[in-house]
Amino acid sequence: MSKTRIGRLSFRVEGDWWVVYWHPEQHTTHGAVQLSSIKMNLVQDEKVKNAFVAVMQLAFDVLTEEVFGATPSWSEPVSAPESERSGRT
Repeated sequence: MSKTRIGRLSFRVEGDWWVVYWHPEQHTTHGAVQLSSIKMNLVQDEKVKNAFVAVMQLAFDVLTEEVFGATPSWSEPVSAPESERSGRT
């Protein structure tokens, strides 16, 4: 079975929020859709951060199953290009 890229998720710091976007294209933010956000102070706890990432991946799995009839496979996280960074790490 061949794999097709259906975009990517990104987690960006925006002020006091960690915001999750789905990007339909792999190497651009054009057409990004905001999916969720959580206060940064909450994700300072590693357990909360990991759980939030897992929930967002699961939600995206459900969405892609409904739309495409298949769930995505996840790769290891990759740092965003410098042009997409907010200046906070």
